[in-house]
Amino acid sequence: MTPPSARARDLGLPFPGTPGPMNAITDVPGVAVGFCTLTDPARNMRTGVTAILPRPGAEPQPVWAGHYALNGNGEMTGTHWINDAGYFLGPILITNTHGVGAAHLGATRWMIAHYADYFAREHAWAMPVVAETYDGVLNDINALHVQPDHAVAALEARSTGPVTEGSTGGGNGMICYDFKGGTGTASRRITLGGSEYTVAALVQANHGIRPWLTILGRPVGQLIPEGALRSGEMGSIIVILATDAPLSGLALRQIAKRAAIGIGRGGTPGGNSSGDIFLAFSTANEGPMPQFAPALVVKQELNIELLDGLYLAAVQSVEEAVVNAMVAGEDVPTVRPKGGICRALDPARLRAIFQI
Repeated sequence: MTPPSARARDLGLPFPGTPGPMNAITDVPGVAVGFCTLTDPARNMRTGVTAILPRPGAEPQPVWAGHYALNGNGEMTGTHWINDAGYFLGPILITNTHGVGAAHLGATRWMIAHYADYFAREHAWAMPVVAETYDGVLNDINALHVQPDHAVAALEARSTGPVTEGSTGGGNGMICYDFKGGTGTASRRITLGGSEYTVAALVQANHGIRPWLTILGRPVGQLIPEGALRSGEMGSIIVILATDAPLSGLALRQIAKRAAIGIGRGGTPGGNSSGDIFLAFSTANEGPMPQFAPALVVKQELNIELLDGLYLAAVQSVEEAVVNAMVAGEDVPTVRPKGGICRALDPARLRAIFQI
């Protein structure tokens, strides 16, 4: 992936908390992110696929997880099983609303190939997690540009290094608070029980209207009102939270809930037309598939009474990731209506608001 450009912290914005070395979801050991970005102005194409692989390896292992939807006007596949079993297998993909089926098919093909011995040996099933937000203002979403091969390409491009933000992968055609939005990420390190853990977020930010936007308590949307595209909410946000802390599915659902506070710090109330859907997963407690595990399964789990620091780290990571998505934006022409411009958040004006 291309190294990230200037980010919110580079502008001097005083975000609280201690980030990891890359301030990204890839600060969680083993987590990889890849993109397939599709841009062709002649075809009104500005879309793509983002892929997150929680665990490396040629054999699938359960990834312990929890899911929460603040507002359900959207889609994230596989969540019924996550709610029942507390885990999922394989990758997470994020794309546009009409690309869910294609991305799901591509991810399934990739899983069958990547875990080939397992699928040949067992009565195995693939249930990848695929989430979406609507990019129909900047992309001809009805042209169905996203195809299964693009999901495979995003997975094959995965890296454990820095994550490129803004108009990358599924975030390519997204709008956030009427500024150019898209992919954003951030991380926090905390110490709990004598051990250091990382909590990190990756967002596909496509939510909010300009008057709502608040950054670190400043009414940025009201101070930069010009160029707003919409009078009402018509977007969504997907939040993926990752950690290496050993947590149960119940605790991870509690972590996922805190994404609502993280996006709320940016000003959104969770509009009725917005799909605000969150997933938290842990890379701890590696082990075999449950059907091959012994009758008594022993796992480590942090005491849920001591998780306030993890909750705060999740809130802070999500808050900063959304701003990073906007800071990485650039001016982009609209497809519907034709001839408009979705403006980037001007870093100079943002700095001036904070008098940096």
